[in-house]
Amino acid sequence: MQFFKQIKSILAVSLVLLFMAAPAIAGQPKYVFYFIGDGLGAAQRQFSEFFLQDQLKNPNSQLVMDTFEVAGINTTYCADTLITDSAAAATALASGVKTNKGVIGKDVNGNNVKTLVEEARDHGMKTGLITTTRLTHATPAAFASHNISRNNENEIADDFLNSGVDFFAGGGIRHFIPASMKIENADALGKTIKSKRKDEKDLVKGFEGKGYSTFIGMKGAKAFKSTDFSKQDKVFAAFTYTHMPYEVERMNQYKNVPSIADMTRAGIDVLAQGDKGFFLMIEGGRIDHAAHANDPSGVIWDTIAFDDAIKTAYEFFQNHKDQTLIVVVGDHETGGMGLGMDSMGYKLNMAALNDVHVSVEDTLNDGAGQYKGDKAAYLSYLSKNFGLSNLSDAEAASLNKAMVSADAGETLGYYKLNPAALTAAHILSTRANINWTTTIHTATMIPMSATGAYAGRFGGYKDNTQIAKAMAQTLGFTL
Repeated sequence: MQFFKQIKSILAVSLVLLFMAAPAIAGQPKYVFYFIGDGLGAAQRQFSEFFLQDQLKNPNSQLVMDTFEVAGINTTYCADTLITDSAAAATALASGVKTNKGVIGKDVNGNNVKTLVEEARDHGMKTGLITTTRLTHATPAAFASHNISRNNENEIADDFLNSGVDFFAGGGIRHFIPASMKIENADALGKTIKSKRKDEKDLVKGFEGKGYSTFIGMKGAKAFKSTDFSKQDKVFAAFTYTHMPYEVERMNQYKNVPSIADMTRAGIDVLAQGDKGFFLMIEGGRIDHAAHANDPSGVIWDTIAFDDAIKTAYEFFQNHKDQTLIVVVGDHETGGMGLGMDSMGYKLNMAALNDVHVSVEDTLNDGAGQYKGDKAAYLSYLSKNFGLSNLSDAEAASLNKAMVSADAGETLGYYKLNPAALTAAHILSTRANINWTTTIHTATMIPMSATGAYAGRFGGYKDNTQIAKAMAQTLGFTL
């Protein structure tokens, strides 16, 4: 009898050890790509695909994200308002928790919540954050920081230094350098690098002290393009003073600046060296900014660039099919983008966007193409750079009224846009037969798509919190 008791005891211990050694889920993904299109609603995805088809003269062309076998739709509301902001939405996508507008990585009571990136790190996986916005902007911040306000970007930068994340790439060097630092014409767009900090902390040196290879400004952007990242252990890259350029301008004016696909490829090369796999979050952040400015071409080109990054991940997936999961979501819809209006009936005119070379926000609203009182010069600029030649009488009258309004110091929309810039965006949109209901976010549900190991868990009608929870369940994490 004692013999059988000993056998049962040995078997029990063996089973416990077996379960401890085994992965939490048989066949769970080793490599995870979490793509977040900021402001990427159904209209933005569809319109960009239509434009791609028109450019390629192939009605069967698709965005890579629209070819995945699993699809769904997600609600986006946050704890204190039905129309979310990116901070609350990203916290939901990163931690599975509803929180208040503007809050990063905390619940409604101010308690820190565990994120997928933190769980991945604690499970021995390599981790990375990539964005076309400032690195300290709401979406990447919610994966590796905890703060009562998304606006506390210096504190968020401090959190990043201590986060253990292995790969960072994006913009926003201003929150990582000492208050006294100022270098003329040094960022990747040729703009001045200066600090937004109130102290003399040099977080770039801090990252270097922890073994990170750093790629800063124009010099860093050029080096980034020629670096073999399979030989890099940890990377911190911040190329621009604030956000990365819109894709429509990156591809026309700033070709030395890495694309979101370039950053994704580098991230894969660094993180794939880990024995336990990786978790990589990639944000197409400027889709949202373009939609805030009601900029149809800005939306299209940044969505296509985002899809090129997804294509890069999909190429990796092809060689690791049983071990890779790719999930593509949005955090909310921006602009209330509608495809079709009475002015042109039942059609869209994609050709109206062919001659657009600049963005509404960075150039017409704030940059070299801003209206500054010379009406003839502004109209000439729009004709050469924004596709608005051969103005109709109604279009000319609308622009003239907007320029008069700008001369009077008036602004339009929630974010106080230059009337001349926003009116130009609306004329271009009308020519393409699209409409905008707002310059802010909407509560519209947004599409999701996924492929790879356990992709089926992400399909169907879900709240954004359920996406994070499904990810945690799939990876054996506890949020």
